[in-house]
Amino acid sequence: MTPSRTALRSPAAVFAIAAVLALGPIPAQATTTDAAPPPLIDGVAADWVWPLSAFRLERAFEAPAHRYGAGHRGIDLRGDPDAAVRAPASGMIAFSGTVAGRGILTIDHGDGLVTTLEPVESELAAGALVERGQEVAVLALGGHAAAGALHFGVRLDGDYVNPMLLFGEVPRAVLLPCC
Repeated sequence: MTPSRTALRSPAAVFAIAAVLALGPIPAQATTTDAAPPPLIDGVAADWVWPLSAFRLERAFEAPAHRYGAGHRGIDLRGDPDAAVRAPASGMIAFSGTVAGRGILTIDHGDGLVTTLEPVESELAAGALVERGQEVAVLALGGHAAAGALHFGVRLDGDYVNPMLLFGEVPRAVLLPCC
């Protein structure tokens, strides 16, 4: 059974993912199989790749109480400062430029899904087509995320959703011994 568009926005879905994420780092890539992944959002396949090849989740998605409420409308990924930023899925560059002193790259993936990556520096211009996994930018400084972190946001029909829901199953957390 796959979640509906409404289920993706529900507080229960957000809290379930946040609870799993609080247990530890998420591997940069999910296990691949020969079979096509099941659709997660009304026919959109869950074959996305992480925008960084290696990272640590620094801040999880926090749904706002209402459309204009406080929250964190994406996830922050801590990666290598020189890391290349990849397109999570195929699409077209909708915006590439600077907003409020930080580099922004927005990719329209169709089916109402749009991703935003910041802060980044990119040579791509609006209208350029990109493939899943293609290097589209490099990490830059600025924005609300801590230096060296990539903010990754996803909108579905204009509303922010938890990006974790587009990567298939959340890997099992592995607790390491302390001290």
